[in-house]
Amino acid sequence: MKKYRFTKVKLMFLLTATLAITSCETEFENPNAATDTEVFTTREGIFAVAIGMQEVYSTNGVRYIVETPAITAREGGITTTYQNMIDLEDGGNIPNDNSNITGLWTTMLSVMGVAEDIVENANALELDAGTQSGLIAYAKLYHAMCIGSLAQNFEQVIVATSEDNPPFVDRIEGYNTAVDLLEEAISAIEANAISDEFESNILRGEIDLENTLYAMLARYNLYAGNYDAAITAASTVDQTSSSVFSYDSNNLNPIWNRVYYNDNPNFKPRDNFGLPDSFVFEEGDGRLDFYLIGLDEENINQLPIEDLAGFFDSDTESIPVYLPDEMNLIIAEANLRKTSPDTNAAIDALNLVLTDTDDIFGVNANVSPYSGANDVDAILNEIYKNRRAELFLTGNSLEDSRRFGRPEPTPTSGNYTEERNRNFYPYPVTERDNNTNTPDDPAI
Repeated sequence: MKKYRFTKVKLMFLLTATLAITSCETEFENPNAATDTEVFTTREGIFAVAIGMQEVYSTNGVRYIVETPAITAREGGITTTYQNMIDLEDGGNIPNDNSNITGLWTTMLSVMGVAEDIVENANALELDAGTQSGLIAYAKLYHAMCIGSLAQNFEQVIVATSEDNPPFVDRIEGYNTAVDLLEEAISAIEANAISDEFESNILRGEIDLENTLYAMLARYNLYAGNYDAAITAASTVDQTSSSVFSYDSNNLNPIWNRVYYNDNPNFKPRDNFGLPDSFVFEEGDGRLDFYLIGLDEENINQLPIEDLAGFFDSDTESIPVYLPDEMNLIIAEANLRKTSPDTNAAIDALNLVLTDTDDIFGVNANVSPYSGANDVDAILNEIYKNRRAELFLTGNSLEDSRRFGRPEPTPTSGNYTEERNRNFYPYPVTERDNNTNTPDDPAI
């Protein structure tokens, strides 16, 4: 039931986040005792929940969003004997109680439920119009990202938690629902520009809300097959702006935590970004040194692994919410997949990625422009290779592997030469036990 699933999570958000808002005086002497009504009927309470929503998404959420498909789609190789990681690398018939799959599913639904409640309650509070619009847009952003993260990994998804026994929808409908939420969010802040109060208390100079909304709009339009809309949204993003999830000693970078913490890694990155040897990067491609540190070792299944750099080699290093060159790669791909492909526009956008030397985050390929065949399949192949390098460990690898038609996995577990070992994950047993609408698991 919805109340059972989400109430305790909301109160955890409140306790964690209220302590972080040092500029606000909370009305609650004991946050543990606060009811849902108290949380959502005060400025301090709803601010605390909004910050807590981001904290849970950026820590537990990002861990599962990145790590789970990274193992399935071969970006990473496991370096542990924990069964959840063994199951992910083996593939095949993964158990429904795998803790990564369950963690991904339940964390996204939990954050989704909180986002829904922020939207439901924000307009009832006496707040500046720009603070209300900011809260609503921010919550819709997280709601959309939760749906998108589920749709990237599951064949059918839940898009709203407002009723018990929520229905499932096809993943493409899920992406389109995320698009609708993002468009509503953009409309909200266009009607009432976000206030200084919202900027300083919630965004805190870390999130460029408008550009992040358009970036996610571009991503999910692409995944839904809305190619012209994807191009328009991606072209709107200011690529000199940045949005990051920030971390501190209480909330560690979740990928560092899985790779470096206590010198006891759960996984390490694969050689060549996990791509087959047929994908060759130009010598000196800056993304290799940006993300990978040469190790010359193999994991327990004889898969070549490296050490990890990039945004993940420090315990409090920020992780980008999206990378600017993703927009160029979206424009390139969408121009090839639309009804009348435009190879020239695709190559122009691809070359912005290949020749990049001034990326705001330092992810610079700095190699030669594309010189391959001027046909759709060849250019798509190059785009796939560059998405793998540019967007390494961003949670997009499994979606990309399917969308670009990479070789299908077999039902056999332990076939480590496969580029991916699942198409979609099975639905967690916790969902099946509590929701009679849960579909049959996908075959693979």
